[in-house]
Amino acid sequence: MCIGDRPLRLFSRRKLLGILGSTLCTRPGFALGRDRFRLGITPVFLDNDANLLDKLGTALSEASGFTVEFEQRRTYEEVTGLLLQGAVDAAWLCGFPFLQHQDALSLLAIPVWHGQPLYQSYLIVGASDTATTLDDLKGAAHAFSDPDSNSGYLMTVTDLVRAGETPTDFFSRSIFTYGHRNVVRAVAAGLVRSGSVDGYVWEVLAKEEPELTRRTKVIAKSEWVGFPPFCARKERMSEPRIRAFQKALLTLVEQDTGKQALDLLQLDGMALGEPDLYAGIAARMRELEALR
Repeated sequence: MCIGDRPLRLFSRRKLLGILGSTLCTRPGFALGRDRFRLGITPVFLDNDANLLDKLGTALSEASGFTVEFEQRRTYEEVTGLLLQGAVDAAWLCGFPFLQHQDALSLLAIPVWHGQPLYQSYLIVGASDTATTLDDLKGAAHAFSDPDSNSGYLMTVTDLVRAGETPTDFFSRSIFTYGHRNVVRAVAAGLVRSGSVDGYVWEVLAKEEPELTRRTKVIAKSEWVGFPPFCARKERMSEPRIRAFQKALLTLVEQDTGKQALDLLQLDGMALGEPDLYAGIAARMRELEALR
């Protein structure tokens, strides 16, 4: 699998041991001890799926040797703040907040979906809506996911900026739902005419909750950009516990519980990646910043 001319690196356990160093211990027996490893998440992505969180937490705990616990907050701003303050050891963020704090954060792993660590933003409306482009939605109500979400905010806002518009002037009103599933629900229920949603989440919902997504339709898709990454603070990347957690992420596909978690997430696995995967997001951030 490749991204352009660059191979996508999904690692076997043997290769990872060489990369991460022989000082890292693997299970059995939680060899690195049972001290807690705190992972920050938001409902923007996982939407409080208890079964999924249980599987993912168990798999990461077994592979890392730490007891992985989730610290869930309502917004990306809150979770990013926890990571920057050291209140969590790592976090599952979005490309937007990662780039906002790239001077302080490093990539641990990037989820791989349909063979690539990439995804899109979708613009959705109700299934019977006659709109076919963003222009058709002027004067209507719109649902965003999170103000620090790439797919749930930045993509649509910069599309408006390119057309000489702002969300305040273009939409009659806009709301933040703080969950991509909630954006779909709001559009499906007619609470708003349109919504900005993570394309990966919409596609997963189309399989898991088809009765929900059938009440919506996609009228526009963004370019492909880097999938929401797992991140840690730069100065901690050499710590054994951070490296053990990174190895656990990258080898989820090799363990039964990890495969179950990945299946629930409908992901292929996790891969190493470089910040240039987020170049498209960075370009849109610059466009938005130029107006401020």
